[in-house]
Amino acid sequence: MSVRHPLSAIAVAGLLAACSSLSGESLASPAPANAGNIHGLPFTRAPFVLTPIADFDDPWAIAFIPGTAFALITEKSGRLMLWQPDGEVSAIAGVPAVAVGDDGGLGDVVLHPDFAANRLVYLSWAEQGAGGKGAVVGRARLSDDMTRLEGLQTIWRQVPFVSGWGHFGHRIAFGPDGMLYISSGERQKFAPAQDLDSNLGKVLRLTDSGAAPPDNPFAAAGAVRSQIWSLGHRNPLGLAFAEDGRLWELEMGPEGGDELNLIQRGANYGYPAVSNGDHYDGRDIPDHASGDGFVAPQLWWNPAISPAGLMIYSGDIFPAWRGNAFIAALGGTALIRVELDGGSARQLDRWDMGFRVRAVAQGSDGAIWLLGDGGNRGEGRLYRLAPRP
Repeated sequence: MSVRHPLSAIAVAGLLAACSSLSGESLASPAPANAGNIHGLPFTRAPFVLTPIADFDDPWAIAFIPGTAFALITEKSGRLMLWQPDGEVSAIAGVPAVAVGDDGGLGDVVLHPDFAANRLVYLSWAEQGAGGKGAVVGRARLSDDMTRLEGLQTIWRQVPFVSGWGHFGHRIAFGPDGMLYISSGERQKFAPAQDLDSNLGKVLRLTDSGAAPPDNPFAAAGAVRSQIWSLGHRNPLGLAFAEDGRLWELEMGPEGGDELNLIQRGANYGYPAVSNGDHYDGRDIPDHASGDGFVAPQLWWNPAISPAGLMIYSGDIFPAWRGNAFIAALGGTALIRVELDGGSARQLDRWDMGFRVRAVAQGSDGAIWLLGDGGNRGEGRLYRLAPRP
């Protein structure tokens, strides 16, 4: 079992110096509260201290183990790591073989709502198979000593597997109804997002064992259609439930069309028929318009932020932020705070982190934790955010 150690004191000092602007003077005037398009709102002064905690190669997702301060962290290259509060990082055995390239690799990690009793861990990853590659979701039991996964079984696959390495999506979340929700990218193939005989470009709703529940909107049609909860998505990279039970989805759109969506049962979000962005080759995509039959995003960004992760905060360390959504931005090198008010959203803060933010999570301690994207100005680090003294 490989083991990595915490950052050295020299490395920590250097990182803190590099991030000093996060606790210094305002970079710009506070961003106004906006709905709809966010036209590059200015950065605001960060009311927190950013502390680098540990190094990883290419981290993608993080899940804190309830009742402990330990965390599971996926690395895209195919390792599931256990981070311990003393700083030790070790690899967990029993992880599936993954197809790695560009967007593909080991993806999300979440724990079953009844993890304390069943110790079930859910993972998503890219897999090579007939027809090409696709995202899959599996579950396994984490051993009592937290060194290995036991009894891994695949419970869901993208249909169909296709060529290419882009837009797997594969974020996963449990809802208050006990169901498992999976975001499935359209794999840069466009049309499948509108095809009910494919689960690409969709949000899926399944039981914890991977079956399609009978109250899904297209359940009567059977087959892949029975899995679908919503459709018309491009590359959904964030799923999170608010305390009121509403499901929010964060989507990397085309050029100038990144989206935050309120997900509704059976709704069509329009891609690729409509989008507030355009194709990267310059071709126009019609904008969302009233009466077009598609659900428009609650927020969208132009210039794009390249969103990668979504968390809705419920902790005690930042009490004023309870119920707010936090967005990890890759190209935007930012952490973004959004106020959710029922079914509406408005951006309140955009903090320049100085690195590509891959994931944002709430820790067992109530702090906010970030993963920097591996390489390309992310450096693959785990960070903790706490209130500034």
